[in-house]
Amino acid sequence: MDSADLALAVDLGREALLMAVKLSLPALLAAFVVGGLIAVLQAATQIQEPTVNQVPKMGAIALVLLIAMPWFLSSLVDYTAALFAGMGAWLK
Repeated sequence: MDSADLALAVDLGREALLMAVKLSLPALLAAFVVGGLIAVLQAATQIQEPTVNQVPKMGAIALVLLIAMPWFLSSLVDYTAALFAGMGAWLK
């Protein structure tokens, strides 16, 4: 394996990880914000029920995924198209 193959593998792996982070960030941020708000509410009311925290987080994540689904799909289609377009150069 020469250095060009190694550099290509590293670049492809980096791009895949960046795509995964880019796609997961909206859902993670929604869970973080809702979790923080619920934690403040639980601290103020002294209700320490674990399901009070989990159900709103799941709802927020589902809502974000539903709203952002067109953006997710277009990002994945663009990424996949770029991968397939570059395959001809990689296989030389």
